[in-house]
Amino acid sequence: MKILVCISNVPDTTSKINFTDGNSKFDTNGVQFVINPNDEYGLTRAMWFKEKQGATVHVASVGGPSAESTIRKALAIGADEAIRVNTEPTDGFFVAQQLAAVVKDGGYDLIIAGRESIDYNGGMVPGILATLLNMNFVNTCIDIEVDGNNVKAVREIDGGKEKIETTLPLVIGGQKGLVQESDLRIPNMRGIMMARKKTLSVVEPVAATVTTTDVKFDKPAPKGAVKLVDADHVEELIQLLHNEAKVI
Repeated sequence: MKILVCISNVPDTTSKINFTDGNSKFDTNGVQFVINPNDEYGLTRAMWFKEKQGATVHVASVGGPSAESTIRKALAIGADEAIRVNTEPTDGFFVAQQLAAVVKDGGYDLIIAGRESIDYNGGMVPGILATLLNMNFVNTCIDIEVDGNNVKAVREIDGGKEKIETTLPLVIGGQKGLVQESDLRIPNMRGIMMARKKTLSVVEPVAATVTTTDVKFDKPAPKGAVKLVDADHVEELIQLLHNEAKVI
């Protein structure tokens, strides 16, 4: 089985976020980038397939040279090869088109993508990718087992879980549940040294449609000052919750 794990290079959630050019562009200065958490769950699950079933695991990312440190981390975790599409990601449709070209060239059986990235939270790429490739698709996937060409998967739905049987080739939008946080792997020194010798191919982007552009970013409004109400003044508290907070 040949697996492609789609990796998104995203800001660490502890980073301080700022914008430039009239709040129209994200400011990357001083920002630490990491593997998108939903993608990391998928990468770890792919490692299980590699260790238990002898699968070949490649990773692919759409981004500039700055994304290579994140891609190298995926190689250090255990991926066999990596591909970087040499262009800055714009919208989800554009990214899906680039990844579709990678899949077609590589002949992959299982494509694992995170259900969404934690920067823009679009949640579009896996579904669009499956459509472009005309492959089966399971979103919000929290468990997957492959036996030959047959697949049993579990996806999260409102109020419960849904069990699905399908076949390869398949695209999944994975999330926590594919593995747990405790299962995530930290690259060790041996993995880091081996990653330096693994193939990281840089390919140029294919002609693709960009359907959206970012006009302006706005930060959440700062929190207002805290109002303290004496425990003996319950009526005042109720009035504030009703008229100002509007929660009752």
